Amino acid sequence: MPGAAAMTAERARPVVAIDGPAGAGKSTVSRRVAVRLGYTLVDTGALYRSVALAAKQADASWDDSEAVGRIAADLAERGAIELRPLSDGGVSVWLDARDVSRAIRAQDVGQGASKVSAVPAVRDALLEMQRAAGRDGGVVLEGRDIGSVVFPDAEVKFFLTASVGVRAGRRFDELRGRGEPADREQIEREVKERDERDSSRAAAPLVQPPDAELVDSSELSIEGVVDRMVRRVREVAEAMQRPAGG
Repeated sequence: MPGAAAMTAERARPVVAIDGPAGAGKSTVSRRVAVRLGYTLVDTGALYRSVALAAKQADASWDDSEAVGRIAADLAERGAIELRPLSDGGVSVWLDARDVSRAIRAQDVGQGASKVSAVPAVRDALLEMQRAAGRDGGVVLEGRDIGSVVFPDAEVKFFLTASVGVRAGRRFDELRGRGEPADREQIEREVKERDERDSSRAAAPLVQPPDAELVDSSELSIEGVVDRMVRRVREVAEAMQRPAGG
């Protein structure tokens, strides 16, 4: 991968990295930020969820590192995962030419995604796919290691978080809103377990990059978060357009 200075010099618009724990609101915020800026949205979490779903469909255990690694490598080689843009700025997720946008959002698949994302072979298989999607800039990528691993040279980095209680409540409301069964206490336990697993894994753990701006959404509205991020991105984009030394 080229050095940060080299890659930045080749881009006309910034790469925006939005990292953070599960349930912080990254998907909603990233979509709205991308729409406001006219940027492309890359939902990297959907890639890992797709691997988890593919493993489930193949009756492979999410704890079987060798099996899920093979599955991820096969999916990447075949280009079997597609993120198709929607008119509202979001993306639909397709796995082997089948729309799995809803299926990958199931609670158990989310837990599976946390497990498979800790497998180095899975991360290796999906890394270049993510980098290729954002290499030219003008993109918003959301995940857990965008600013630390995928695009350490991203011009704008945010670490979006919220308290465990707030994140569990959002997930509870999301599931209930889709008519799915949900237990608030169980969801909060799973959020804590996922935080621990994502933060302690050996491969690309969830961390706040030192140059990322911390945004705690516990007491902020979605629009408040979006407004703050859009202002910052526009400042950086304008600076990138200025002549060197200007």
